[in-house]
Amino acid sequence: MITEKISELAVKILDSAGYTGAAFLMALESMIAPVPSEAVMPFVGFQVADGKWNLGLSILATSLGSIGGSLLSYWMGFYGGKPLILKVGKFLLLNRHDLELTEKFFHKRQGAWAILISRFIPVIRHFISIPAGMGKMPLGPFLGMTFLGATLWNTFLLVCGMKLREHWTVVQKYSHQADIVVVLGLVIGIAWFVRSRIAAKQ
Repeated sequence: MITEKISELAVKILDSAGYTGAAFLMALESMIAPVPSEAVMPFVGFQVADGKWNLGLSILATSLGSIGGSLLSYWMGFYGGKPLILKVGKFLLLNRHDLELTEKFFHKRQGAWAILISRFIPVIRHFISIPAGMGKMPLGPFLGMTFLGATLWNTFLLVCGMKLREHWTVVQKYSHQADIVVVLGLVIGIAWFVRSRIAAKQ
């Protein structure tokens, strides 16, 4: 399994590079590189649970890493547009369909809240910074919502890792369930909004 291989590599990087390694991995996670947060953050939680790492520094390092990766994607979209993204993305296993899906999500829900919400949605959270840059979204709101959303999600997975130290497969299971819950919540919310708008026009 690809996720298992990534998890094994993540553990090696965390053991050898410490907080810097954690920041680097989460920077990749926030870009178009195929590094899922579910394969990184629980192991950061393991380090904290074992007393090797400080909780506050772990959250700070991974949040800054997420900001760094998101900023790089934002600037690529801002200055290079879709041609540059596709050119670079082919070396990072970029799925063009996923990128187009994220573009549609961003354009339908433009604004800072789209950035925040996207951090909790699988696939979209890896790409959302690109259309934000392509759409010339103001940098301040982008950074603020990216930092907030990334910190909340990273901390959730980190705490899962701390609580379930010996069962990392269970951690992944619960994190994916959380993804499903968030997506269902969004679908219900959108359905309610559309229904209310239709009712208002009648």
